[in-house]
Amino acid sequence: MIDGSAVLTVFLVYLAGVVIPGPNFVAVVHKAVAATRSEALALVAGIVLVNLFWATCAIAGIGVVFAAFPWAALIVKVLGAAYLMWFGFRLLLKAGKSAFAPCNNAVVGNFRQSFIQGVVTNIGNPKSMAFYAAIFSAAAPTHVSPSTFLSMLAVVVVVSMTWYGVVAIALSQPEIASAYRRRKKAIDRLCGGLILSLGIRQLVQ
Repeated sequence: MIDGSAVLTVFLVYLAGVVIPGPNFVAVVHKAVAATRSEALALVAGIVLVNLFWATCAIAGIGVVFAAFPWAALIVKVLGAAYLMWFGFRLLLKAGKSAFAPCNNAVVGNFRQSFIQGVVTNIGNPKSMAFYAAIFSAAAPTHVSPSTFLSMLAVVVVVSMTWYGVVAIALSQPEIASAYRRRKKAIDRLCGGLILSLGIRQLVQ
């Protein structure tokens, strides 16, 4: 039997957490305006897959694991911050240099690469780790029935896929892509600076 109140609680907590801009949001925005719609949606798929993994760990008790082994949380935090700093610095260095392809059909290699980028971005996202380890795990009750467990995971998949998917589709419109081409260097620098600052902030906190 599904615990409706528990699923609703997870839905409300997760909805509030996923719409707050962070590294995932910035990565989706940049991919949507800088690449093709297919690549942007592939990146979203990678992010959603990791969200599903984090949610599964949170319901299973990742908060308890990190509390018992604080060094594990520290390692994930440092690696995540290092990746964000590398990603942001790379965007700053390459701002305005790569050509934009005004085509909306990604090749298989680019699709796979974008999917992997989504996975790595979310795994290295300290905001995701902190949210699932602390807030999400607290909202999700322990020892839930299998049907409730699956319902919670379905909430995570549907909400994250809908939110990031809408962002990717909206920002990959030709008009927005055209505006990006005109302001590519400034937008790349803005996205790179935001991601770099998020990584530095995570490292020093």
